[in-house]
Amino acid sequence: MGTASSWTGKRVRLRAVEPEDWTALMRLADEAGRRGGRLDLPRSAESYRAWAKEQAVAKWDDDRFRLAVETTATGELVGTVGSHRTGRRSGWFELDVTIGADHRRKGYATEAVVLLLRFMFAERRYHKCLAAIFAHNEPSLTLFRRLGFTEEGRLREHVFFAGRHHDLVLMGMLANEFDRRHPMSEPSAGHP
Repeated sequence: MGTASSWTGKRVRLRAVEPEDWTALMRLADEAGRRGGRLDLPRSAESYRAWAKEQAVAKWDDDRFRLAVETTATGELVGTVGSHRTGRRSGWFELDVTIGADHRRKGYATEAVVLLLRFMFAERRYHKCLAAIFAHNEPSLTLFRRLGFTEEGRLREHVFFAGRHHDLVLMGMLANEFDRRHPMSEPSAGHP
């Protein structure tokens, strides 16, 4: 999966999901539901155990994967980041990031997304990244704007949950836009 340093920043390290992560993953899913996300049927602890075990041995088909986000300071799992849809022929992928409520506003999401984008653009040669964000999720919209994503469109009343329809904002970033903000390689000798 590359050198260890490729997956480690100042605050977070991205790593494969391990079977024992199931309790943290269950807590993240529960928080997402309470935050006003889509209401799903209750899931058993065993279903989270099985899902974590499945993720731990999953093949990365079409560059679709989920990674655990852990702090470099304590090794605590604080969230996940992943690529969940890809258009290999056209060179795009869609990512998502989730950070637990107790760990927000510490730079974890920003660093996790930058690490993932650097891998997908520099190593997998994708041209564009997309993020689909609920229009009412101002913290996520702010995060992606700060990272350099541009709002490309809005799907009006596209998702139904919590008794009503919600807009979905599509944000995008091109590889060269990412490289300008977060260089993908070290500057060569003789260049500033």
